[in-house]
Amino acid sequence: MKVILQADIKGKGKKGQVMDVSDGYARNYLLPRKLAVPADTGNLNILKQQEAAQKAKRDKERSDALEIAERLKSCVIIVPAKAGSEGRLFGSVTSQDISEALSKQHGIEIDRHKITIDENIKQLGTFEIKAKLFADVTATLFVTVKEE
Repeated sequence: MKVILQADIKGKGKKGQVMDVSDGYARNYLLPRKLAVPADTGNLNILKQQEAAQKAKRDKERSDALEIAERLKSCVIIVPAKAGSEGRLFGSVTSQDISEALSKQHGIEIDRHKITIDENIKQLGTFEIKAKLFADVTATLFVTVKEE
């Protein structure tokens, strides 16, 4: 019997995959537990529509990420921080600080988890930071740390 999996099943397949399983396994285990639905024409059409909608959503997210990356090329983010003598900061500048400054200064929202800081920023100056906006879209941020 052909079925469309509704959830990941260890050792069998992933969600959305069309599988050929034995009739008993389908009738007694997969269908009663709502782990699969029969692969008839109606359900196959629904599956195709869902896949098309997911692809359109991914394409839109990617194009949005590319647009944000273009905007970030010309942006300089200024982060104020308390500093002592010789330009050393009391503490360090975090990805949360950069995300908040970017939001306030340029109106661009980036999750702090997407901002990658190679080394802790513990002194005044300008730094180059990477932000992974999408699977294959990475932007470069220029962060200037100034004394408060």
